[in-house]
Amino acid sequence: MLALRLTRGARPAVQLRRLLVALASAGTGFLLLCTLGHAISHPEDASGAVLRLAWCLTPLAATVHFALAVARTDPGTRPRPGLAAIGLGPARLMAVTAATTALSCTLGSMLALLFFLHLRGDLTGMPFDGAAADFLAADAPLPLPAALTLLGLVPAIASVTVGLVLRPRDDRPAAAKREARSYGRFGAYGRTAAGEPFGVYGRFRARRTAGEPAEDRSAAAVAHEPKRVGTPSARVGEDIPAGPPAEDGRTDDLDPAVLPSPKEAPTGLPWGVAVLAAGLAVEAYANRQGTTPAAPLPGGLAGTPSVLVGWLLTAVGLAIAGPGLTHLCGRLLQSTRPGALRLLAGRVLMAEATRIGRPLGIVCAVASGAYAMTTLYGGTGPEVGPLTTLGLALVTSCTIATLLTAAVEAKHARSDTTAALVRLGAPATMLRSAAALRAGALLALFGPLTLVVAELAALPLTG
Repeated sequence: MLALRLTRGARPAVQLRRLLVALASAGTGFLLLCTLGHAISHPEDASGAVLRLAWCLTPLAATVHFALAVARTDPGTRPRPGLAAIGLGPARLMAVTAATTALSCTLGSMLALLFFLHLRGDLTGMPFDGAAADFLAADAPLPLPAALTLLGLVPAIASVTVGLVLRPRDDRPAAAKREARSYGRFGAYGRTAAGEPFGVYGRFRARRTAGEPAEDRSAAAVAHEPKRVGTPSARVGEDIPAGPPAEDGRTDDLDPAVLPSPKEAPTGLPWGVAVLAAGLAVEAYANRQGTTPAAPLPGGLAGTPSVLVGWLLTAVGLAIAGPGLTHLCGRLLQSTRPGALRLLAGRVLMAEATRIGRPLGIVCAVASGAYAMTTLYGGTGPEVGPLTTLGLALVTSCTIATLLTAAVEAKHARSDTTAALVRLGAPATMLRSAAALRAGALLALFGPLTLVVAELAALPLTG
């Protein structure tokens, strides 16, 4: 009931994202039911049915990834003051988020079942003059347990994934955890905080917390603190307002402490490059061998198992290397004596590398695969079937929607920094210019990379 109340009380933008998750779940459920229909109508082709079911794993993974991105940006299930007092702690809110995701995916699965039964003619008669009777097994009874099992895959996998990813974690360093678990003086569990010198509470109107240096302050606290001048002519405690920004949009007096702190580079870049190189090597080997196709796609596309393994490794490599490449973009933007604009854009990219890097890498993988299939179908290749078109549209739309949702999550995450910059006098044009600079830097790096990978991925199909 709580999940239903939070779902009903959400804003229109949140409801729209949940509706998109339901539509993606409906598309994936319909593909799974079509696979079941093909297996019923062709009982002698067991290997073909298994292969079609394996091809449905890609839309399933894209749908689950999109549902996870939407669950991370759901404001109704974030920890808020007062909820813990009524028993809604982080673990309970995580369960509510998983339940909300399951509700959205279940709604989509029910829509897929209704549409599938309508096309079979079980509700109002056979539509489209029986054109879909071949792959829907309209002349055979539908096994309800098998259909419900396939339809329950998306809600179950999505809710479990959301629960595992959003589970409460202890973000303290390992040293702090060992400090908390150790025994203190006279057998007391846990040690007391480190001692502070006399007068630390009164000096500089600041209080240092246990285990945290006095210089480590948040962006919001720095923004609220007035600027002071250290010259002898200025009185102690005198507030000096920040000067107006320059006419050309530059903010030369921008306080670097307000910007997001630079984070360490993600450790997955070497592994991602290695997996990407392995995938391209497998595809090159398949092109050199020139073996006969052995794994047909439901829409008519054919390829050897080596080609399919190469495509899979290429996609995984781009997804793993995405955060590292995004962090590299931010570091390059801050090179060679950066100004306030490039410093802001670079710091934001470095801070959001993990959040937007992996969806961006997946979009590049999907774009390279779409280019390879366009190369095949652009000539005298086979015609695109309806199920292949639906699968391609579902995967492409889910990956793009996941990237946009991650961008919205990143915008909400840096809202405190943006508010602090506005209070310090940063013009709105500077913030928009920084966003455009970030997008241009990512496009300049990931665009040529996608084209190169797409050309290499298309070689097994055109060779």
